[in-house]
Amino acid sequence: MSKQVIIIGAGPGGLASAMLLAAAGVKVKVIERLPHVGGRTSTIEAQGYKFDLGPTFFLYPRVLEEIFNAAGRRMKEEIEMIRLDPQYRIQFGAGGKIDATADPVRMEKQIASIAPEDAAGFRKFMAENRTKLDKFAPCLETPFLGWQDVVNLRLLKLLPGLHPTESVDTYLKRFFKDERVRLAFCFQSKYLGMSPFRCPSLFSILSFLEYEYGVWHPVGGCGAVSGAMARVAGEMGVEICLNEPVEEMVFAGRKAVGVRTATGIHRADAVIVNADFARAMERLVPDNLRRRWTDRKLAKKKFSCSTFMMYLGVEGEFNLPHHTIHIANDYVKNLDDIENKHVLSEDPSYYVQNACVTDPTLAPKGHSALYVLSPVTHQHPNVDWNQERGRFRELLHRQMAKAGYGNLEGRVRYERIITPAEWDTSYEIHKGATFNLAHSLDQLLHLRPRNRFEDLDSVYLVGGGTHPGSGLPVIYESARITSRLLLEDLGVPHDADKLTPRSAQLSTHAAEPQTVN
Repeated sequence: MSKQVIIIGAGPGGLASAMLLAAAGVKVKVIERLPHVGGRTSTIEAQGYKFDLGPTFFLYPRVLEEIFNAAGRRMKEEIEMIRLDPQYRIQFGAGGKIDATADPVRMEKQIASIAPEDAAGFRKFMAENRTKLDKFAPCLETPFLGWQDVVNLRLLKLLPGLHPTESVDTYLKRFFKDERVRLAFCFQSKYLGMSPFRCPSLFSILSFLEYEYGVWHPVGGCGAVSGAMARVAGEMGVEICLNEPVEEMVFAGRKAVGVRTATGIHRADAVIVNADFARAMERLVPDNLRRRWTDRKLAKKKFSCSTFMMYLGVEGEFNLPHHTIHIANDYVKNLDDIENKHVLSEDPSYYVQNACVTDPTLAPKGHSALYVLSPVTHQHPNVDWNQERGRFRELLHRQMAKAGYGNLEGRVRYERIITPAEWDTSYEIHKGATFNLAHSLDQLLHLRPRNRFEDLDSVYLVGGGTHPGSGLPVIYESARITSRLLLEDLGVPHDADKLTPRSAQLSTHAAEPQTVN
């Protein structure tokens, strides 16, 4: 009889796990509380407009390609992706802009336009981070189930070259003198919900990945990727139950034996949790069954920032970049407001996606679907979103005019706003911290909740709250790590090669195709 696995949550990690386990012959049931798949990687559809709820672009698609291959499919036949060039525009409140491109000659010219002395640093940065990623890849692709995995000889030899105690900004001073140029290569720490002045330097690989392997737009948005994964999983025999919140996990002693929903108890040999980690622990697992991750200990952990979101269906089109990142004039103060003071900045940074310039399927003809994100504090008593929602919305409209998006008010035909309070209550994200647990050194590797969850038996984790961390490529990698562990623990025969990353390919230069091959 085949083994039965239940996955709580149909986010990207849960869907990837479902595909991998089904390919190994496991009977998989995915139980999702929302009426659609994808979690934060889903689509908002209204009045002919389509918006990604959360992630809006795709980095390093090779991980997902390998997951589709393991499932006997080819990703390019399921999902169309377009590589963006320029990747995005970075404009600085302090003056100047960079249209980021993977073409080294053009990128050097972009850097030279605001800081001539820093242009030569680009190729040096790329060369060093190419080596860094080769060294660091094993840390992203293997489980860390205890301190023994951290102190193995191979990892200890790697640490000095990874500069683990430096911040990303400090590390970048090796290559770039101008603060604006450094910000262009470290704002990506916000993908982890962290300040570049605190984020460990090993995460400089995030910007490297963009230039080496591209920034991609999936046609239909990132939510279309989740839809394709769910479709393939269903064709492989995975049962996906929507509109069915899990009320509790069912245990025999400390061993999970299933979950309870309004329809009854669903039995399983193992349970994978793809829900927000902290919220899942609070809601689904009795505190007395937990050891390392009790409510009291969770309250002491560091959580990422949150985001204020605006989804705007606008009459008219904009001859502006697909992605624009506006960095506040005083970025240090902006980050201090978010991470330490927990107040709203009067000069906030923000991001605008104008995806219709690449993908006209996202809005009616002659219209645009604008996605606006501003990093803000996670839920905190200092900010009452019932009072601040309207004021901050108006502030962002004024800010957007600096990027060329002026006079929007009379042209907006659809608007939706999501605040940290709504991330918390409507989307069940602890503190509204959209990037999960912070990625500080004391919450990485074995110090993060582990893929084979250490507090309970037959419970596994996938998603941004476990190792390796947040961001779609590493969330997919968490699914691959977790699936390997689970199959081994259940004694399910499987092709280990299909679940093993092709790490040797990481050092190969990416081609420059317009669609993924």
